[in-house]
This record gives sequence, C-alpha cells and structure tokens, in this order.
Amino acid sequence: MPDFTVVIPARNEAAYLPLTLRALERQTQPPAEVIVVDNASRDDTAQLARAWGAQVISCAVRGIAHARQAGLDAARTPWVASTDADSLPTPEWLARLSEAADAAPGRVALYGPMRFCGVSQPVSALSELGYGAFLRVCELTGRPNLAGANMAFSRAAAGLVGGYPHVEAYEDVLLGRALAGLGEVAYVPGALVETSARRLEGGWLPFLWRHALNLSGHRRG
Repeated sequence: MPDFTVVIPARNEAAYLPLTLRALERQTQPPAEVIVVDNASRDDTAQLARAWGAQVISCAVRGIAHARQAGLDAARTPWVASTDADSLPTPEWLARLSEAADAAPGRVALYGPMRFCGVSQPVSALSELGYGAFLRVCELTGRPNLAGANMAFSRAAAGLVGGYPHVEAYEDVLLGRALAGLGEVAYVPGALVETSARRLEGGWLPFLWRHALNLSGHRRG
C-alpha cells in the first residue's frame, strides 16, 4: 500500500495542534512523514511541532491556500493526506485511505466523513449525519466536496492540475474538483476525522451558509 505524508497547515494553533499530533501517533498505519506548515504563527506552534518530531515548513505568506501548497511542495511520498490543526483523525484513518488508494489504480483523490468533537454525543452524531448528507448532495450534483481536514490525493496528480489555487477560501474544494477531471475521486466511509466545534462559534446559520457556498464554486472567505 502507498506511503502517505500528512500535511497540517497551522497558524497560532499551539492550543490545538498537540492533540492532532497525538491522534497521528495512534494511527494503525503510521504516516511516512508529518509536515506542519507554520503560517506566520505568533505562538509556540512551530516549537511544539518540532518537539513532537514533525518537519516544520515556514510559510510567511498568510493564507490557508499558500500554507497547504507549501506542505504539498515539501512532500515526497506518492500520496499526501491533509488534515487541520484542530482536527483528530481516528486511528484507522490512514489505513482506510491507503486501502482505498490501493484498491483502484485510477483513483487520484479520496475523502471521508467528519463529525464535531468537544460537543454532546447527540450533536456529534447529528453533525456526522448532516455532513454525510451534504457530501451526498455534492456527489449527486457532480461537485465533490473535499475538505482540507479530511482529504488525500496523489501527489503527481496534484502537480498536473497546478496544486492548490491561490484563493482566499475553498482551495481544498477547488483542488478536489480539478482532480476529479483527471480520474476517480472516491469517498472512504471508514476514514473518519473528528474536528473542533469552534467552527460553530458564529452560529449554525453562518456555518451552514459557508457549506452551501461550496456548491457554487465560491472563492472568498
């Protein structure tokens, strides 16, 4: 099965990043390498990542698309997996992605389910069901929704489409759609990632609206 580099973009994530790195320690299939891209942090993000053993790449140009691209440029394995600094891949995450990548030679990208952590069990379960329904709508409309917290792709294929577009937001979704033009993009049900509920700090309506914009090809934050 193919090796994976895990790329984590991070800006001022000292409070969350250690939990993400611990989640990677628990992977049943360890990553070949973990790259943390320090996007001009003012806290101890870079120091914590180095102490853990990650390769730390400095990206002085602020913006999530630039940070993700810096990580992609530094990766050397055939496949690159992406997660966020406030997210917790479950122990089987990389193993399930690796199995899916190996199952069909024409596959160029993979993505999986997500749910909120740090909330009540009913809210967590509802978030997983709701996100799964959203992904299904995206699939049916021909607009696969690959989220940076839980996606993986062939490094060679990403190079062919020019990597992440330099946009303010939705760079992950746009890369996924570009990759879909090259080959199969597959949903992997067992590759679950739990992600911080801080995305709900502005309320449910703004959160849902941002996801609705994914269907339109929106490029602004």
